[in-house]
Amino acid sequence: MTFRLTVTPVLSRNLAVRDDAIRADKARQEAGWPTARLVVVDDKGRTPVVWSDEPAAGFAAGDAGSWDVGQGATARLRTRPTTGSTPAEGAVLLGEYEGVAYWGMRGGPDLLAGDDPAEWADLRMAGAVLDPLGAGLFVTACALLNWHDTATYCPRDGSPMRVEFAGWHRVCEAHGHEEYPRTDPSMIVLVHDGGTGPDARVLLARQPVWPAGRFSVLAGFVEAGESLEACVLREVREEVGVEVRDVTYLGSQAWPFPRSLMVAFQAVADSTTPLRPAEGEIEEAMWVTRAELQEALAAGDWGGGGSKLLLPGKVSIARAMLESWAAA
Repeated sequence: MTFRLTVTPVLSRNLAVRDDAIRADKARQEAGWPTARLVVVDDKGRTPVVWSDEPAAGFAAGDAGSWDVGQGATARLRTRPTTGSTPAEGAVLLGEYEGVAYWGMRGGPDLLAGDDPAEWADLRMAGAVLDPLGAGLFVTACALLNWHDTATYCPRDGSPMRVEFAGWHRVCEAHGHEEYPRTDPSMIVLVHDGGTGPDARVLLARQPVWPAGRFSVLAGFVEAGESLEACVLREVREEVGVEVRDVTYLGSQAWPFPRSLMVAFQAVADSTTPLRPAEGEIEEAMWVTRAELQEALAAGDWGGGGSKLLLPGKVSIARAMLESWAAA
């Protein structure tokens, strides 16, 4: 039995036009700057968000599990108007939508302008409930700004690098070498037994740093010289001691914490194989039936609903994978 993703991973949604031609057209950027909007992101990855439903108490303090995003609440970014006649130093072009250019910048709450610091949220908090335009802009802003924070000097000779192409590459001032935003590929895989019906099984695991009861699918970074499919085989074998087969691509999602791309797969394994969790990486691993997974999904996100099996929140592609398998 194989399955497909039945929902679009929430951080894969993007409505803004991101063409190279826009990034290269300085005249267009300057002409659109007075009516452009700024997505301001602080050094903790937060931006102001307007909620249609008020998050529960404690949410602003970072307690993402205190608000069940499965209840249909929605949110949008609170962008700022631009100032001046030309793009500000440090601004990066995120794209255009319906004739409006959107730029990202580092910054913080502007108390004089009436900003409320309690309204600022990061992608883990708000990504699942942002509208498609806001989700795409926020993901892009975080990814691009994170790269700029660590790309100020040329990796070849240590020379300073200047920003070009509306923030989409840097050029070494000494020798003209170009650097582009980094993206680190990571595979994430839902391993199942190939069965059908309520007794079919999926493999879940828990990292040592997670609270008891919190489980997800397996994931790992792609190594140099390694294909994505080979990474799936290696990581599952290393982390739980299981050999998998029938590796099939499912989808992908940006994960800018700080610069990953999660590439999702499914794979089949023998559920009678003894599990051998890797010491220091996997605290616990277990096979869960489809019926048990459906019950946990119905209970809500991380920490919600009183379920003994706590699953990833909707912002993660892992949640889309689990929901899709449970519904197959």
